Amino acid sequence: MADLLKLLLRVAEKAANVARVCRQEAPLFQLLVQEKTGVDKNKKFVQDFKTLADVVIQEMIRHDVGAQFPEMIDHIQGEESNKFENGLGESVIVTVCGTEKETAALLATVLDGDQTAATLLARAIHQDAKLTLTDTGTDDLHIPLSPSDLGIWIDPIDATSQYIEGREEAAVEGRLCPSGLQCALVLIGVYLRATGEPVMGVINQPFNHKDPTGWKGKHFWGVSCGSVKACSVLRPKDRPAKTTAAGGPGLSVVMSSSEKQAVKEALAPLCGPDRLMYASGAGYKILCVILGLADVYVLSEGSTFKWDSCGPHALLRALGGGMVDLKECLHSSGSSHCQGGHQDQGELTYHQPHTESTGADHWANQGGLVAYLNCQILHRVIGELKGKF
Repeated sequence: MADLLKLLLRVAEKAANVARVCRQEAPLFQLLVQEKTGVDKNKKFVQDFKTLADVVIQEMIRHDVGAQFPEMIDHIQGEESNKFENGLGESVIVTVCGTEKETAALLATVLDGDQTAATLLARAIHQDAKLTLTDTGTDDLHIPLSPSDLGIWIDPIDATSQYIEGREEAAVEGRLCPSGLQCALVLIGVYLRATGEPVMGVINQPFNHKDPTGWKGKHFWGVSCGSVKACSVLRPKDRPAKTTAAGGPGLSVVMSSSEKQAVKEALAPLCGPDRLMYASGAGYKILCVILGLADVYVLSEGSTFKWDSCGPHALLRALGGGMVDLKECLHSSGSSHCQGGHQDQGELTYHQPHTESTGADHWANQGGLVAYLNCQILHRVIGELKGKF
């Protein structure tokens, strides 16, 4: 299944290129945006957006993976509905066609006959990704998985609001970006259909840095399957411990600026004033933990979804960490333990919907979450939060 990982890296790079193409022409970009409504609306945000780039990326990934692994096609799910409404009020089902010309013709119906824009998008969809895989370490991987046992979650552009707003924040080495284009990510996660365990993940950051020729991206991947643990990111080395005013080791926690005040107050003593950090995008906050820019990501609300967490969760597991349901851990009456570096209860899974919910909440991480690399740090965080909210 190393071939599947290589394919996901390529399609994620194609997706990143589509995201960059869609930002190159501001008038075109304005045409691509429409509000999510009804059951597709994420209740966390006053305004949440669906873009044609989202839909195109999702369907492109579905098309390319299904072409190489047809047994997986019915188990590839994403955030977006592929129904798009054009300026005439016509509903169009967006799919990737067999040829670039056919895809361009379909996209032109979405873009109110704008052949130039449709051709540009179709070209990005059908071109091969310019991604060198020779140095990724994937060639020597032997992953004991069968395509017929797997499902895929896709988040075509996580942190869509940051992507749409398009702020270009100056990145500082060793520090997270609170907001801006760097927070927008392409997320692809692979899970076992029988158990929901995340086993493979790819993260592509289309807007990692900018040079004189434009934005350049960066990709990350991880595999966690039985004894096979491999990741493109080295596990962050233990850093010199900072201490809080009380004299204990200081942790760094990343969360949403809209997090409950009770959660912020409960964790502040663990962190100190400069180690309680805020950033946009669920996927990006998990990436901050993966990269060692934060020790944990804490979210107390059920405002993330399986497509947000599946891919990054696999990278965390590959590095010896994981992602747990916060509510389940807080309500657990027994003591929990680390098994192979992972929490032995409460780990998020990806195969079972919430049948009592509708729309996007069908696949919500309803109990909130904590993303971690170190199980002992997870236990400290859970201990501080118990009984606080």
